[in-house]
Amino acid sequence: MDLTLPQRLQQSVQGSFHKTALLQKRVRELIRGAAPLIDTRETNPIRIAFLEMERGLIELIPDEEGLGEAGAESQSGESSDEE
Repeated sequence: MDLTLPQRLQQSVQGSFHKTALLQKRVRELIRGAAPLIDTRETNPIRIAFLEMERGLIELIPDEEGLGEAGAESQSGESSDEE
């Protein structure tokens, strides 16, 4: 029996959290106008991101901006504890 696309991705990407984070970030990029990394007639950004992931064309790299925001939130939480 053939595996579905999500099943094939689960086998190729380490863990569902990692897969979800990777897809979410790539879908956002596609919605904001990034060009697909594959030749396709597909217009759905979620489907395009799935296909790119399946072919190993995208990977999750932590962005410094996102980490900076998380750091700022934890620092503001710490400062309110000190007051």
